[in-house]
Amino acid sequence: MRIAIDAMGGDHAPGSIVQGALEAAREWPDTELLLVGNQAVIEPLLKDNPPANIRIYHAEDVIGPDDEPVKAVRRKKTASMVVAGQLVKDKAADAMMSAGNTGALMTTGLLIVGRMEGIERPALAPMMPTMDDVGVLALDLGANMDAKPEHLLQYGIMGSIYRAKVHGLAKPRVGLLNVGTEAKKGNELTKAAFELLEQAPIHFVGNVESRDILNGTCDVLVCDGFAGNIMLKSMEGTAGTIFAVLKEAFGSSLMTKVAAAIMLPKLKQVKKKLDYKEHGGAPLLGLNGLVIKCHGSSDATAVKNAVRQTRIALQASLIESISAEINRK
Repeated sequence: MRIAIDAMGGDHAPGSIVQGALEAAREWPDTELLLVGNQAVIEPLLKDNPPANIRIYHAEDVIGPDDEPVKAVRRKKTASMVVAGQLVKDKAADAMMSAGNTGALMTTGLLIVGRMEGIERPALAPMMPTMDDVGVLALDLGANMDAKPEHLLQYGIMGSIYRAKVHGLAKPRVGLLNVGTEAKKGNELTKAAFELLEQAPIHFVGNVESRDILNGTCDVLVCDGFAGNIMLKSMEGTAGTIFAVLKEAFGSSLMTKVAAAIMLPKLKQVKKKLDYKEHGGAPLLGLNGLVIKCHGSSDATAVKNAVRQTRIALQASLIESISAEINRK
């Protein structure tokens, strides 16, 4: 297996990206990791005697967080993200990872790697934590702001295959994000999508309200990118506020500080449950190659976990399985 890693993308690049890649290379010697980026910058970070299964693939340019995605991908042909995508297209790499500009990565996927035959809109599919620790794969959470019912149908099929192949769930439950659980609830998009999902070769459990998602009511959550991204940002903001309030409360007096010390192990467990680093990255499903979007603030742990996730997807022939199901007559 060969995985191309955009070494220059992300808030902590290239240091954390290279460190995570080094840890992954030592953990999985059967996987070749291609660090794509400026060789003069990356080489000193590899230190002495790096593992034999890690090497640098030089790329002169970088796509920044503020670059306009389409213009950047079309004009910066030697950018690390674009070069990594080209490696996947040319079959010189089996997959690519990047913690860089999300819009640019989506554009790289569409313009460089290419859309899978039969798929109209690829989807960004991150994992969200649930109380039972199984998690829920949600798609689309921001790759496309608008969607048709047929797009949501494809999201449901792709998400179901991903959870079965990568996470080993025998019969993933697929839910449709809506304002109520009744079949006739929602807008025209969700009503039409509901009917299509009912007929799909998946385990569709109907409409799901956002307040129930973290309780593990489904394994795959289907939604359009606009509603999905609002839901995600709301949850992230709520979690951040709760931790800030707890920190303030526990630091308000000597008694609460003692209580905090006693509670610390449990609080760390809660934080780990909600930590994006544990999940590694989000696949862009629907492309003609495996593309993983890592969190922009990914540290070495997140990068290593993203490599683990990518390896499992490759071993399970994820892309081939999705293509076969989407194009099944």
